[in-house]
Amino acid sequence: MTALRPARLLAVTATGTAVCLSVLAGWQRGGTLPERVVWVAIGIVLVASAHLLPTLVRGSPVTVRLMGYLLWGACMVTACYGHATFFLLAQLHAGDVRASAVTDDVTDIATRPARALTLVMEERATVTRELALARVQRCSRDCARLEVRRVTLAAKLDALNAEADEIRRLQAGRDRALAQRDALRADPVTSQLATSIGVGTARVDMLSGLVFAAILEGVACLLWTVALRPTSLLASVPVVSEAMPVANVTVVPQQPVTASHTEEIVSREAVMDRHAAVTGGHPPRDDPVTPLPDVSPDGDVTRLVDDIAAGRVRATVADIRRYLGCSQARASALRRQLAERTPMA
Repeated sequence: MTALRPARLLAVTATGTAVCLSVLAGWQRGGTLPERVVWVAIGIVLVASAHLLPTLVRGSPVTVRLMGYLLWGACMVTACYGHATFFLLAQLHAGDVRASAVTDDVTDIATRPARALTLVMEERATVTRELALARVQRCSRDCARLEVRRVTLAAKLDALNAEADEIRRLQAGRDRALAQRDALRADPVTSQLATSIGVGTARVDMLSGLVFAAILEGVACLLWTVALRPTSLLASVPVVSEAMPVANVTVVPQQPVTASHTEEIVSREAVMDRHAAVTGGHPPRDDPVTPLPDVSPDGDVTRLVDDIAAGRVRATVADIRRYLGCSQARASALRRQLAERTPMA
């Protein structure tokens, strides 16, 4: 009984964990409150059925067991699907938490005041064209003004080039932050495994969730099967002689070896009366028991020799003990005396 306690404890723990997973998965699946409640109830029923159906249908007729195992397989599939949903959603939430710091950096970069690169490049093209025209112009009388225009346009072109470079740098930083955020969304082990086997991270997440769910459900089913197995009561069997069949064993309370000879005579008389009543020899007496005239060990041996020859008793310790109502030690001693007196018995 004590060996079943750890199994029952583990079974309750596994079922409780699976029920929690189903509750969370059903709560996240539903939109409104009634939908969430229904999803949670469905998940609890499927988990309990998947864990207890093999034990409940054990010992039922073949048709019931076959139907129960088919329903058990369906419950296992749906329960594993619900657990996989929880694992995927949990992984998604964990990825959002890991990527939250990088998201803050991306938001900071995106909120910096900067013009679009397209507008800067259009203005740069205009300035470049004006600077080219100014450089090809010839001065006849106001050369200083033309030179100032050329310098101004060149400086403006340099400023536009610097602004374009800054915009490119910000875009590159934002792209790196987005890539880092996407990398942090996936579990590190899942990412390495997906890279090593050459499959997508989402597929590895799905397969790992199904594996975890199947292991949890399988362990819970096995634990409940062990925890709810029928306990067999082991009865103690008395030690008897090999010559006597087990079906004829009759347990007689042992008397101390030091019992008086008078008690043995009374017990023997009571057994003889019961034996006579069963065999129809004479009805049981109501008068007090009268000791037999021959109460010596030799008298018992002589009587046993006659009774064995008549077929009323067999020459075994158990039969002698039951027939005379004596102790185990006295029956063994009488059996040894019979063997010495009648070797062929």
